[in-house]
Amino acid sequence: MSTSHEYDVVVVGAGTAGCYAAATVANEGLDVAVVERKSEEEAGHIACGDALKGADAFPEAIPKSRIEGAFTNTGVDHGRFEIPQEDTVLDIPVPGELAVIDRWEYGRLIIEGASDAGADFHYDTVVQDVTQDDDGTVTGIRGTRKGDVVEYEADVVLDGAGSLSLLQDKADLSESTFDTNVSYSQFCSAYREIVEVPEPVEWDDALVFKPTERAAGYLWYFPRTETTINAGLGFQMNEEPMKLVEDLKRDLRNRPEFRGAEVTDKLGAALPTRRPYDSAVADGFLAAGDAAGHVNPTTGGGIAGAAYAGTYAAEQAVKAISEGDVSEASLWRYNERVMDHFGARYAGLDVYNILSTAVDVDDLMGLLASLPGEKLAEALYSGTTSFGPTLLAKTVKDSFGYWGQILNFYRTKSLADELMRHYERYPTRPETLSVWQDERDRLMDEIYEVTGADAKY
Repeated sequence: MSTSHEYDVVVVGAGTAGCYAAATVANEGLDVAVVERKSEEEAGHIACGDALKGADAFPEAIPKSRIEGAFTNTGVDHGRFEIPQEDTVLDIPVPGELAVIDRWEYGRLIIEGASDAGADFHYDTVVQDVTQDDDGTVTGIRGTRKGDVVEYEADVVLDGAGSLSLLQDKADLSESTFDTNVSYSQFCSAYREIVEVPEPVEWDDALVFKPTERAAGYLWYFPRTETTINAGLGFQMNEEPMKLVEDLKRDLRNRPEFRGAEVTDKLGAALPTRRPYDSAVADGFLAAGDAAGHVNPTTGGGIAGAAYAGTYAAEQAVKAISEGDVSEASLWRYNERVMDHFGARYAGLDVYNILSTAVDVDDLMGLLASLPGEKLAEALYSGTTSFGPTLLAKTVKDSFGYWGQILNFYRTKSLADELMRHYERYPTRPETLSVWQDERDRLMDEIYEVTGADAKY
């Protein structure tokens, strides 16, 4: 049995990018369907650290008032870095509004918001193919629902299907600018549990981080409430596989506050730890959120970025449809808006991710332990602070033995700043992307040389 549907826009994935995109399209009066592989009961249940930075600034397609019910802890204001190698705990203030959320409740609320705006949700639908016309324009998707074939025809398909999206494997994007320089090694595997502890934790105002015993991994403990903790672990996919669950359980067993705790939910996922896609558009096709690398590559935080990316993609799709031209060139403005809003900053932060692959973990932890948290926060979050000589001059005594690493960080930061300035010159049309990429790649070669890291792209 086969069923066919026609919509102005079809969105794949009912995550943040998909729901904000669908709400935006529906608010403009166009027909939009969200195709989701999970059941209606499970939709919105996504593995996530639950930390949300930028909670004060969300697109109006789904008003913030609609999602505030999922904000379970708005008293978080700093990061707490446990450095067992140095027997040190480092507190780093985090500027801006920070919150820990109940991700499943948040997922339900954004689905409800998009549905109320007029979007149709089609659950239990597994996408298996992308349809294209003779000139390569994406015209829809094909999948199955409970064993039956289902097809969707649309003017624009929006990919919000998450990391390493199947749609990008199935579509022929070779004649477009759409970024296909994507590898599993640019992603992180993560696993998290929701844990109920018997007594309130002392650090319910902090996001707790801790390096694992093995390379390229980290543990996190994010308090939804003073007794409900999101406890998780992540590692870069290009490293040797780690026994995620056992590494986390071992640390949980050694933490007194988790004695007698009960695990209420378990889930794993993959997320980008890479720069945003150079281009996330092709004829009749856009990608947003995790499906386009719209995630802070140093933290994995992607909720706010996905909300804006989904909104920007949908606004450009609506404009293109109204003008009768859904070509790559007509959708291009979406790329520009992403790079202008957060893409350039994320590309700059990716440089520090690259640096971390070439730095000994013990040396890095020793360096961090020697520096004052407020100065690190200033260096990380201010665009004017010199990470290097200024920081070194203020911490000469405590940082003795790490001056070489600090100077290397300073050189790396200078290149990251230059890279961000280059992203601010992102091209205004697809024809000039390759020239822009050539200069970006030259800067990346310098970054690899200074850091001593292997090429990531």
